[in-house]
Amino acid sequence: MLLPMNPFRWSFRAQFLSGFVVCVALLGAALYTQYYQNQIPCPLCTFQRGAFALLGTMFLIGGLHAPRKPGGRAAYGMLALIPALIGLGIAARHVWLQYLPPEQVPACGPDLAYMMEAFPLGAMLRQVLTGSGECAEVTWRLLGLSMPEWSLLWFAVLTVWLLAAAFRSRKPDLLRDLRS
Repeated sequence: MLLPMNPFRWSFRAQFLSGFVVCVALLGAALYTQYYQNQIPCPLCTFQRGAFALLGTMFLIGGLHAPRKPGGRAAYGMLALIPALIGLGIAARHVWLQYLPPEQVPACGPDLAYMMEAFPLGAMLRQVLTGSGECAEVTWRLLGLSMPEWSLLWFAVLTVWLLAAAFRSRKPDLLRDLRS
């Protein structure tokens, strides 16, 4: 069966599975820049990757289950909204750090692996989310946007996408219902 040209008319399953594919592609691009362009991710970048992975997982589970009832779709929408909003917040913080004047940029801190070993979870999260000098550096751009700006854009797009998929009203398809 062919999908309609308008992606907002796709089924819940197709919309959620396409969200999963986008998350996988974004994570693949991040790994490519890390391993083939030698762009070492800062702690905030690592947390954004984690948010994309969680969001992609929610898209995959929701897409495979594909509940028929609006309440089930709304439940998956709310569950997927959590990592989407977390990622949106982390990416916004990262972009904010990049636009700080140089004299206001926090000093560089230890790397994430050291912080995970040396600090309790709460202190480590607080340190990472505060940001450091390395998070304010812009070493990569595509079409004039830094990687955190691209992350912010993609988190915003995926948030709108999941809300549209989970909460739009769907007209019953009598022909499809008769066939099943």
